[in-house]
Amino acid sequence: MKEHVIKVFDESAEVKRRFVREHADRIVQVAQLITRALREGRKVLLFGNGGSSTDASHIAAEFVGRYHRDRAPLPAIALATDMAALTCIANDYEYAEIFARQIRAHGLKGDIAIAISTSGNSPNVLKGVEAAHENGLITVGWTGGKGGKLAGLVDHCFIVPSTVTARIQESHITLGHVLCELIEDGLFAKTS
Repeated sequence: MKEHVIKVFDESAEVKRRFVREHADRIVQVAQLITRALREGRKVLLFGNGGSSTDASHIAAEFVGRYHRDRAPLPAIALATDMAALTCIANDYEYAEIFARQIRAHGLKGDIAIAISTSGNSPNVLKGVEAAHENGLITVGWTGGKGGKLAGLVDHCFIVPSTVTARIQESHITLGHVLCELIEDGLFAKTS
C-alpha cells in the first residue's frame, strides 16, 4: 500500500513537471494578460463542471479574498455557484446553456473567461466559450489529454499531459495558484 501511495504522488509530480516545461511561457503570458485586464477594470469569469467547478470557485475566491497578500479584492466570479441561476437556466432553456447565458449577462468586452474541462468536450463549457467570444471576452482553457474541442476554441489553452482526471485537476489547481501569485505580484508588489 505504501508503494502505491508513493507511486501516485510521483505520477502527480511528474505530470506537473511535464506540464510546466511545456507551458511556463504561456503561464507568464496569461498572468500578464489577466493582470492588465484587472488593472483596466475588467473581471474574470471561471466555469466548469464537477471538480472543475470547484476549481473555478477556489480560484475565484483567491482573487476576491486574497492569495498571499493583504490587498484590494479582485473581481472574479465562478459561474457554477449561483444555484438559482443554474437551475433556472437549465429548466427554462437547457443544461448546455448554464454558462453561456451567464456570460452573456455578466461578460463584457475585455473580461477574461477561464473555461475548465478535463476532457475539453463538455457541451456547456464549449457553449460558454462561444458566448465569451461573441461578447468580446478573452478566453483561456484548462484541459487535459489532447485538449478536446476546447483547445481549438480558446485564445490561450493549457493542456495537461495526462488522461487521468485526478492528475489533470491537480495540475489545474496548481496552475490557478501560480496565476494568482503572479497576478498579485504584478498588481500589488510595489504597494506592499
